[in-house]
Order: sequence, then structure tokens, then C-alpha cells
Amino acid sequence: MDFDREPETSSRLRPRIVAIVGPTAVGKSDLALQLGELLPVEIISADSRQVYRGLDVGTAKPTPDERRRVIHHLVDVVDPVDEFSLADFQDRAYRAIHATLARGNLPLLVGGTGLYVRAIVEGVQLPRVAPDPDLRCALDRFARDRGIDALHRRLMDQDPRAARRIDPRNVRRVVRAIEVVEKSGTLFSDFQALEPRFDVLTIGLTTCRDALYRRIDERVERQIEDGLVDETRRALAGGCPASRPALGGLGYREIVAYLDGRLDLTAAIERIKYETHRFARQQYTWFRPDDSRLRWIEAGPASRDNALTLIRRHLGQSARTALEVPG
Repeated sequence: MDFDREPETSSRLRPRIVAIVGPTAVGKSDLALQLGELLPVEIISADSRQVYRGLDVGTAKPTPDERRRVIHHLVDVVDPVDEFSLADFQDRAYRAIHATLARGNLPLLVGGTGLYVRAIVEGVQLPRVAPDPDLRCALDRFARDRGIDALHRRLMDQDPRAARRIDPRNVRRVVRAIEVVEKSGTLFSDFQALEPRFDVLTIGLTTCRDALYRRIDERVERQIEDGLVDETRRALAGGCPASRPALGGLGYREIVAYLDGRLDLTAAIERIKYETHRFARQQYTWFRPDDSRLRWIEAGPASRDNALTLIRRHLGQSARTALEVPG
């Protein structure tokens, strides 16, 4: 199969895949595993932190048993000190999806990293501009010295369309946009969506806010019990600086603050919960309830059957036969 072929122009001719999205801790991975018991599927993880080896607890990574039950892709692919860009994810995900289809299986794109999902669902054309560590350090220093708003204004001067789309608080994204402009001479905003490669059914899994917050808090407590502190300590001892993206995500950065003596453990745990609640609300801005492309279902006992109904409808009779979808 030619991974680099031009995408089909008709959705009827494009390969059909399924994406499961929603806020953190809502139960996306559990739903995907349930579907894997009934359908010949392979899971393509769309989680920006599960790519890192050795960071298992804090990323809610699928267990070895779960990975034996259903094939998972884009899990444990780089070390925490390695660079891993959105373009890297897109390239690897395209290869995994095509290989899954070639085996006659259904690719399930599962995760809550909005940029990762968009890169596949919308066929976003991404800049292939190599990271420039010196420029990134200079921009980080600029943000520390003058503030993130000043950094964002610098992007506004260079690429107003990109600046309007990027939250000033997302310093990594602002830095990347400036890096692309200054290294390539091309506006970051000029990289637009192409015709998507796949005909995608996107299932959004949701629940009420109180229930979601309870699930988040319970998961944080389990992660502490399962060794999140020791996992973070091992990553630091293994040579991964706290400034790397791998340790900059929710959970790890608060535990780093605890290990540095800037927070006590109780305060670190409470901050993880609070920040994860906030992150879940932000995810709903990526996966908007009013987006006509999403098919929202409630997390709960009926979610598997509701998802199966949507998948059958999406695949159609011929694909259903090929995939042996149960009737």
C-alpha cells in the first residue's frame, strides 16, 4: 500500500475509520477495549504523552494485559528525552492506520489530544521544519523576561491569523509558530487542512461535569497509590530534565514541584486534580458539543452498544461483512 498517495477526493472512496474522543478520564480507553472484544480493531493512541517509554502511571497508559487483548499503536515509541512533534505523530499514525486496514482490521483513533486527532481527521498539512534548540531557548527566555503576552504579541506581528488561533498560555505552541515563521519564511497559518485521507466517524464520549470530576479525582488518587511519585523520580534520575515536554504535562509537573520542595504532597495532589478539571473543560473546546461531525454518546453501561450502532451505520453493509461486525 502506498502510504504517500494523494487522498481520494470522494468520501465514498476513502477508507473508513473511527475516532473516539472526549475529555480526560471519561472512559475512552475502556470503551475502545470493549469494542475490541466484539470487533477486529486496532487502537491508534492519540495521546501526546503515552508515546513516552517509562511514563506509565501518570499517562494512564494501557496495561500489558490490555495491549495483549487489543493491538495498540503509538504507545511507548520514544524515550522521555526525545523530541516528538505533531508531524512525527501524524506520519506514524498514517502508517499504523494503513497497516491496520491492510490486515482487514478497523482502526480506532482513541485519545483526547485535540491537535493529534485533528491531524488525522482533518488531514492537516503540517510544517516539516526541524526544531531549533537555540531559537527555542531564546524564545523561552523572552517569555520569562517579558511575559507570555509579549511573546504572543511577537507572533501577532509575524502571523496574525496564527496568533488569533493560539491561546497565549500555550507557550510551546506559540514558540513553534514563531519558529516555523522565522526558520522557513512561511506563515504558520498557511499550513491548512487538505482533503482528509479517511472517511472518519468521530464518536464523542461525555458525561456530566460532577461525574467527570469524580472520575478524575479517583484516577489521581489511584495514580499516587500506583507510584506516580517514584515514576517521576526515576525519570529525573534517568536523565530526563523537568523542562522536557514528557515531564511538563499534568501530574508530572506537580510531582516535580513536590520533589523540588516547592509543594508538599497533599498540595501537589490537589493541584493535579484542579488542573486536570481545568484541562477537561478545555478539551470540550476542541471537541465541541455543537460540532455536527461528532456523534456524542453518554459514558455508561449503554455506551458500547450505542457506539456499535454508530459504527455499523458508518461502515455500511460491505465493510460490516469484511470486518465481521456482530449482528
